[in-house]
Amino acid sequence: MHITREQVNDTKVKLTITADQAILDSVRQTTLKRLSRDVKVPGFREGKAPTHLVEKQIDQSIFQTEFLETAVNQLYVEAAQEEKLRPVSQPDISITKFVPFTALEFTAEVESVGKIKLPDYKTMKLELKKTSVTAKDVDEVLDNLLSRGGQKKEVTRAAKDGDEVLIDFFGTDAKNKEPISGADGKDYPLVLGSKSFIPGFEDELIGLKPDTKKDFEITFPEDYGAKALQSKKVNFAVTVKTVSEIVKPKLDDKFAGTLGPFKTVAELKADVKKQLQVERDNETERAYDNELLEKIAAKTTVAIPEAMVEDEIDRMEEEEKRNVAYRGQTWQEHLDEEGLTAEAHREKQREGAKLRVKAGLVLAEVADQENIIVTPDELNIRIDLLKGQYSDPGMQAELDKPENRRDIMSRMLTEKTLDKLRTYAEA
Repeated sequence: MHITREQVNDTKVKLTITADQAILDSVRQTTLKRLSRDVKVPGFREGKAPTHLVEKQIDQSIFQTEFLETAVNQLYVEAAQEEKLRPVSQPDISITKFVPFTALEFTAEVESVGKIKLPDYKTMKLELKKTSVTAKDVDEVLDNLLSRGGQKKEVTRAAKDGDEVLIDFFGTDAKNKEPISGADGKDYPLVLGSKSFIPGFEDELIGLKPDTKKDFEITFPEDYGAKALQSKKVNFAVTVKTVSEIVKPKLDDKFAGTLGPFKTVAELKADVKKQLQVERDNETERAYDNELLEKIAAKTTVAIPEAMVEDEIDRMEEEEKRNVAYRGQTWQEHLDEEGLTAEAHREKQREGAKLRVKAGLVLAEVADQENIIVTPDELNIRIDLLKGQYSDPGMQAELDKPENRRDIMSRMLTEKTLDKLRTYAEA
């Protein structure tokens, strides 16, 4: 096989591939054997006739079409591997010369990831921040557990910090009086002091009695999640329907025992502290890995095909749509809240998508340069451990599906590559 490579642009490559006779002879025999399964030759059982007799019985146009398709596919794959391409699309094939079974030349034009040039990542350092859990952190968790286990008792007095109020609320733009999408609700339970609403909202409800109404203005924070509401002034009309006092249980050994295998409050506190520490360490490590990867990616040069960016934007938006649906909003309501059109929202994702694609390419290149692999034994052990987390045979069987095994192996390769990068960065 002879290959001529032409770099059409930063991400498009054109290969001119010429087959040698040995490859064509091999493909010819393979194609004949495949077609012989459906050909009946007098005096021979189906599929058992010699190939030279089969060739006389089959439709030559079908034979040549099957031969050509097999040869082109095989040669293209081998050429792409030899040229170390990273295709992101199906190739555009053009046959430039074909003499049945004796000569074949074709071109394959394909979008491919450009050459990746990594920085000297082995010398790039990054300090891993230490985390700690204070007694106050533990007390906040315990207080939350006590609130969950508390008994609610309706009262007629004015609401105070720690009470739960059942409210109807409706928000309008303070300037044009137009309703604000997502800023309304009915029969909404809100614990005062929980800080689960917009800053200042809960404070406005303290001192209100059941069956009372109040209008007030709230300015949304500058860094609020919905861009369209950042720093916006909104008028809220709120009706407090009921006020309930939450009678918390006593924090004692008996209460600790209701939450798990704890004999004392001290054991419960120790477990809470341990779990908080694990969560914070995991969060810190994830943030560290992301920062390190972004640091390396920022100094990496690579031409990224636009198709990869578009695919990543698709994935990002699908994930966002699931989150929006979970919150009970439609996609259009979310776009209105953001103050964006569908096209503008998609464009807003582009830089983040490019960074995510680039980070993935960096990981793959580092794994290749460091000869990092996941062995079959490592993969089987991980899958066995995952199976141990499920009692449902159906869920266990899902883990054995080829696509799920590939996904697990990919995640394991990412983990091992990040571990290697950490050893350099923390040294």
